[in-house]
Amino acid sequence: MNGNATTRHQNVALLSVASTIAPRITTSEEIDLRLAPVLKRLRLPHGLLQRVAGVHERRNWDDGQKFDDAAVSAGKRALQQAGVDPRQVGLLINTSVTRKHLEPSVAVRIHHGLGLPSSATNFDIANACLGFVNGMTLAAQLIDSGQIEYAVVIDGEDADDIQVNTIDRLSNGEIGRKDFMSEFASLTLGSGAAAAVLGRADAHPSAHRMLGGVTRAATEFNALCVGSVDGMFTDAKALLKGGMELVVSAWTEARRDWNWSSMDRYILHQVSDVHTNAILKATGLNRARVPLTYPKFGNVGPASIPITLAQEAPDLRPGDRVLLMGVGSGLNTAMMEIAW
Repeated sequence: MNGNATTRHQNVALLSVASTIAPRITTSEEIDLRLAPVLKRLRLPHGLLQRVAGVHERRNWDDGQKFDDAAVSAGKRALQQAGVDPRQVGLLINTSVTRKHLEPSVAVRIHHGLGLPSSATNFDIANACLGFVNGMTLAAQLIDSGQIEYAVVIDGEDADDIQVNTIDRLSNGEIGRKDFMSEFASLTLGSGAAAAVLGRADAHPSAHRMLGGVTRAATEFNALCVGSVDGMFTDAKALLKGGMELVVSAWTEARRDWNWSSMDRYILHQVSDVHTNAILKATGLNRARVPLTYPKFGNVGPASIPITLAQEAPDLRPGDRVLLMGVGSGLNTAMMEIAW
């Protein structure tokens, strides 16, 4: 595989990042108890989610809560933190995997909920777990081009339906070990929302400069992880192998243009212990500089990176170098540097 796509931003800053944490905790122990009969029948041990994936809890919305309302809440707080009037926003990009219908876009309801002007372009970008980083890159390019002054990139995820549907299906007496393991990753998913506000760096000199990054695709692996509201079906071994080949190849080639060997924080997409340990081993990253949120929040899809960044933001200092890194089903990878 050859050919990272490299992007450099000239005058773009991350002004704020905010998250909405779903209030209801579902522990992996609870899921084990619900799946106890099938685990016994298949002779599978309890505690796989904790020991193999490292996911001890995930979050779910309370009854009546909606993922897009949670995204609106995160967006309002991000705008307030950035000191940006909604009427100044020229672009809204929603990156949610979750959607309750095919049309209209999720973005239109969030646009309305945030009170953005009719002149603000709004649409969805869907690229599995990489959507948020891709949305930030596109928004930054439009700011650099002078087309807009401010952008909101936003995401809300609801794992409730897929969680319930997966547990119900796995409880079926006809499910075998292979089928069970192909749906194991679905049980690591969690709900949450996040938003970021981007603007011109020269207008916000104390904000966090977005420097740029790389992307790379290996779409021959497009069938290794396929998901819908009914369930997510994964060839875990092949997905890990293909994903690691893609990340290592992109990381190695990126050295020609970037020096990412000693960042202050590496904000990885939050998948599991297996994936995190594999990336750390392959790239030689300092484990102490890789914060983890999946043990408490699970894999919140494209919201994972901004949620983790929002959790880390209070401890970051001016001058810190931050690298956002992720792999999305398909397969795609993206890495983006921010100078805090």
